[in-house]
Amino acid sequence: MTVETHLNGLAQSLAGLRAQAPRLTRWGGVLARRLTDGGRLLAAGNGGSAAEAQHLTAELVGRFRDDRRPFSAIALCSESSSVTAIGNDYGYDQVFARQVTAHARPQDVVVLLTTSGRSPNLLEAAKAARQAGAHVWAMTGPTPNPLAEAVDEVLALPGEPANVQEAQLVAVHALCAAFEAALPTSERRVS
Repeated sequence: MTVETHLNGLAQSLAGLRAQAPRLTRWGGVLARRLTDGGRLLAAGNGGSAAEAQHLTAELVGRFRDDRRPFSAIALCSESSSVTAIGNDYGYDQVFARQVTAHARPQDVVVLLTTSGRSPNLLEAAKAARQAGAHVWAMTGPTPNPLAEAVDEVLALPGEPANVQEAQLVAVHALCAAFEAALPTSERRVS
């Protein structure tokens, strides 16, 4: 594959993302309401998608652009002792589901990131999140895929896995921008 081919693929994934800008804007508003009211965001993914999940939670606990108070966000893939203990005792399919069962509440949002939409541990996490009453979103590659069917809403992007993953970073940043824009004025500055 040439650089040009790769960049052309990324352009296709980004065009698919641009078409879903209204969804990201709406998600930002939902997330702002839920987190302002005391909910939290739980995020998970495998490999590069784990890095994207960590990036998302870091932007919410820290800040994206605006100076504001921190919000509760946990990257389940970062809990290395939990991931390895659960994987050892219950199997890798349960590494996120067991954490979701422990932490998720009805006001929370669970975001699952994947390029395939087929990871058994994310499918189990989606099931656990729905059982907990949390709102479940997924960022995936092309549909149809099993995870898209298992969540409340999906942001599915066209393209090869590498291009989807690159576009998901843009989606994470766009979601954070929408989140901060939707915060009440009283929440935007730390006192």
